[in-house]
Amino acid sequence: MTMTQNPKVPTVSVFGIPVCKWGMKDTVDYLAKAVSSGTPHQIITANPIMIMAALESPEYKQMMQNAELIVPDGSGVVWAAQKGGDPVAERVAGIDLMHELLLLGAQKQWRAYLLGSTQEVIEETSSRLSRQYPGLVIAGYRDGFFGPEQDEEVVQVIKEAAPQLLFVARGADNQEPWIGKYKQELGVPIMMGVGGSFDVISGKTKRAPLVFQKLRLEWLYRLLKQPSRLPRMLALPKFTVRVMREGENLTKIR
Repeated sequence: MTMTQNPKVPTVSVFGIPVCKWGMKDTVDYLAKAVSSGTPHQIITANPIMIMAALESPEYKQMMQNAELIVPDGSGVVWAAQKGGDPVAERVAGIDLMHELLLLGAQKQWRAYLLGSTQEVIEETSSRLSRQYPGLVIAGYRDGFFGPEQDEEVVQVIKEAAPQLLFVARGADNQEPWIGKYKQELGVPIMMGVGGSFDVISGKTKRAPLVFQKLRLEWLYRLLKQPSRLPRMLALPKFTVRVMREGENLTKIR
């Protein structure tokens, strides 16, 4: 399996997934240069559930390894890197990274395309982001309810919109593989899966209160609000046990 990460990006291997060691500022600086270069970059905001999915699926693991940048979104990933003896600078939360890129985009008059969630949510998200980030151009948006037979049509629409930023909210089991499959054809400098971020931005759901964030318990808040997430959350204890068992060896696994 080949890893396409830029050799200039410092990474730590968490069970074979190369996670960037930078904090938020260095990550945003790097991505600003990526936009200037025009080269397609897939950014994955990694959490323990995704890493466990990669350990169980060779295809998912390869897709992650082929991403241009993987940031430590989940506090469990930050903890695992520390446990492995090669810590990252800080947690880089996906929704915070998205807002940093939108802020930069507003300053530089970048174009952004929003893909995913329901029609109601995506319309409200577009409206709120336009007000919050004057200068940013919302080049287009559409809901995430389309099948593989419509992929090419969606890709064409995005290409014609010519955005610098593409944010996709279709769930981690779908959005990352979709971006990975079409990233070269899309040709967007920054393509990033954002999960439930549109729901938060639109006001449909609330982000975990600061106390949950500081205690690294955002996952628990989401579970309390959405008990249907329980089957997915069962990956968390498995991840914890595996990190404890492997210890420093987890950074040597490929």
